Amino acid sequence: MIPLPQNPLGTPGLSVGCLGLGTVKWGRNQGLKHAPFELPDDATCLELLDMASAAGANLLDTAPAYGIAEERIGRLLSGRREQFLLFSKVGESFMDGKSSWDFSAESVRRSVEQSLRNLQTDHLDGVLLHCPREDLATLTQTPALEVLHTLKQQGKIRYVGVSTMSLEGGLAAVPLCDVLMVAWNTGFTEQQPVIEAASLAGKGILLKKVLSSGDLSGPPPPAGLSAAAHRLRSALALPGRPVVIAGTVTPAHFRENLAAAAAGPWP
Repeated sequence: MIPLPQNPLGTPGLSVGCLGLGTVKWGRNQGLKHAPFELPDDATCLELLDMASAAGANLLDTAPAYGIAEERIGRLLSGRREQFLLFSKVGESFMDGKSSWDFSAESVRRSVEQSLRNLQTDHLDGVLLHCPREDLATLTQTPALEVLHTLKQQGKIRYVGVSTMSLEGGLAAVPLCDVLMVAWNTGFTEQQPVIEAASLAGKGILLKKVLSSGDLSGPPPPAGLSAAAHRLRSALALPGRPVVIAGTVTPAHFRENLAAAAAGPWP
C-alpha cells in the first residue's frame, strides 16, 4: 500500500493524510442518503482502522449524531489512540430517525464531555459545529463557537471548526475557526469560494460529499479513471491542501480510495 501524502492541516498544522475516514456508517444506518446497509461488525471496522493506519489516513471523522460510532471507535482504538486524529462535532442529535439541533452553551459543553468519554480520550483533535442549513445563524446567534474556543484553551480541544452548509455561512466562518468542513464535488462547486478563502487565511480544509454519498452519476470520468478516483483526485487539486473525508464499511472500496488519493491531485 502506497503511503498517503501528509500535509499540515491549517497553521501551524497537524500532520494529516490527504484522505480521512468518515465513520457515520459505522454507527447509524437510518436517515442517510445511501442504499440500505447493515452496520459493519467489529472485525470489519478493525480491518479499516488497520488499513488507515498503514496508509497514513490518520484522521477519523465522527459525531454524536452518528449513532454508536463514537463508542465503537473508543473501544476499538484501545491502546492505539496515538495513531489517529479524532475529529468530532457538536450541535446535532439523531434519535428516532430524526435530527435535532441544540447549540446552547450547556449542550455544547455536555456534548464535548460525552464525546471524550465515548472515545476514551482526554482530548479531541478537532470539534466542529455540526450546522443545520441555517449555519450563519448558528455562528452569529448562539454561544457555541465561544464555548468551543474556551474548551480549546482548557486543552480539551486542539482545533475548533465549523461544518458549513451555505456559501454565506462558510465565508463568515473562515475568520472564526481553525478548520472548515465544506461540501464539494465535481458536480457541486458552489462553495469553492469558501475553500479559496480558507486557503488564503491558512485554515484547515476538510471536504465532505466528494463522493456524493455513493451517487457517482454524471459525466463520464477521463479514460483510465473510475468516477470515484476522478472525484477524489480532483478534490485534492483544490487550494489549501484539503483532506477528503470519505466514509466506507467496505475494505475493498477503502483500498480503492486510498490508491486514488495516493496517486495525487488530478492535473
